[in-house]
Amino acid sequence: MNDFSQAFSLSLDLIFSLDARLAEIVLLSLRVSLSAVLIATLIGLPLGAALATLRFPGRRTVNAFLSSLMGLPPVVVGLVVYLLLSRSGPMGSLGLLFTPTAMIIAQSLLITPIIASLARQVSEDLWGEYRDQLTSLGCEPLRAVPTILWDGRYRLTTAVLAGFGRATAEVGAVMIVGGNIDHVTRVMTTTIALETSKGNLSLALALGMILITLSLTINVATFMIRDQVKGESL
Repeated sequence: MNDFSQAFSLSLDLIFSLDARLAEIVLLSLRVSLSAVLIATLIGLPLGAALATLRFPGRRTVNAFLSSLMGLPPVVVGLVVYLLLSRSGPMGSLGLLFTPTAMIIAQSLLITPIIASLARQVSEDLWGEYRDQLTSLGCEPLRAVPTILWDGRYRLTTAVLAGFGRATAEVGAVMIVGGNIDHVTRVMTTTIALETSKGNLSLALALGMILITLSLTINVATFMIRDQVKGESL
């Protein structure tokens, strides 16, 4: 009990003293996750809206496949990216393995299906609501995508926040493609796993508290946005 109390006290000291090593790990984590979310958002939102408005053979199969990708095992994604970026892989000449860029690629692959699937659900509701009006104005399904994305921007923000929450909690994929190299690719989740195995509970606890704070902030923001959307719809 005394060891835990001491570790907890030291973790608070690390946070409030803005420890340089702690700050480096947190900033790298945010850089990787935010970059991945940006890429996934630019791909996922238009993709989800397009799947909601377009009608084509095999549409249900595509939607089912996209939804199934939301549960992709992170280690499998990490393995695929590792094989692509390794020296013997098709992208090995780029030298991206064990770099933050490789981690961004892996996280983007993981969260793009999440954002796209959630965006499709929101866009389907909006398309059903505005389809007749947009069609009467000569707006074809693909041309309606920007309108749907703009009108549903508050609801779609929850999809982006869900992707960000998934990215910040990721361990397996970034461990495989990043290597957990100190001062290079060490992020919060991989550091917690490493430091806990080494018995350095103070740093692990400090990073854990920061991760919990991020998670709570994301959840609060999501609920606030949902309440705002509900209020506007009444």
